[in-house]
Amino acid sequence: MTPATAPAKLILCGEHAVVYGRPAIALPLGDVRASAAVASGPPGTGLRLLAPDLGEAWAATAAPDNPLSELALTVAARFGLAGADLTVTLGSAIPIASGMGSGAAIGTALVRALAAHSGVVLPPAEVAALVYASEQRFHGTPSGIDNTVVAYEQAIWYVRPPSPNHHGPSVPTLAPICIGTPLMLVVGDTGVRSATKLPVGAVRAAWQADPATYEAHFAAVGGVVTQARAALANGELPRLGQLLDANQALLEQLGVSSPALEQLVAAARSAGALGAKLSGAGWGGVMLALVNATTCGAVVEALQAAGATRVLVTTVGAVTDPV
Repeated sequence: MTPATAPAKLILCGEHAVVYGRPAIALPLGDVRASAAVASGPPGTGLRLLAPDLGEAWAATAAPDNPLSELALTVAARFGLAGADLTVTLGSAIPIASGMGSGAAIGTALVRALAAHSGVVLPPAEVAALVYASEQRFHGTPSGIDNTVVAYEQAIWYVRPPSPNHHGPSVPTLAPICIGTPLMLVVGDTGVRSATKLPVGAVRAAWQADPATYEAHFAAVGGVVTQARAALANGELPRLGQLLDANQALLEQLGVSSPALEQLVAAARSAGALGAKLSGAGWGGVMLALVNATTCGAVVEALQAAGATRVLVTTVGAVTDPV
């Protein structure tokens, strides 16, 4: 059976400030994907998951605390497959724990594959809701960015109203956005893994200690993101590059960058990138560089020479009439 797939995602701009009520823009990476394929399993084996890329295999019922086990069992029951002998093979080209939505992409591919095995094509809203519900059960109050971008495969404008103390439930604004001309991005992985909660917690502590200064930083980030939305819609790539650089400078002021990230950002800019910044929570993970066909190769080589453990090239297509 043809595997079901789902894309990676990147935060183009707006990290951290988005927690404090400012906007962020997130993009799907259609050519960097996770996959899931369902096949009948040996009698009596129940629902099993295989992750050959990781050298792992397990029975879903034997690992109920695994988010993928829980999601697979929930979706299987919804489609009348509870107790069925099925083997789900998972794969992903998305770096794990890098801020690229690996978990949401694998979950989305898994939901789509089980639905397809039942002869059902789920609309994006239902896929996103199933993945989000799973993330809620395991991660408390996820933002909703990852599952939405991945399930709809659309660039989105995201605003979550700040709740008391900035860590309670709130209803976000999610809206598709225009992209006037295709974006070519190079993504460089530092190879450094940092749990999202660590830099997020550090920013919260700093904000609590000096709210006026940090609210000013967040407001500046919000202004950059608003301008980036207009540049995207108008296809103004040089302007967008300048705004990505400005966002990186603000993220450095917030203390969430790192020497490894800044080394890759500097290398990309020196090689001709229109702009470059970290993407995600920071202190590790990935950065992105906005390039064109002329500069792409030089930027890839520069990132490799600067120590990137992995370099991906991806294009985000134009969207002139978002729905």
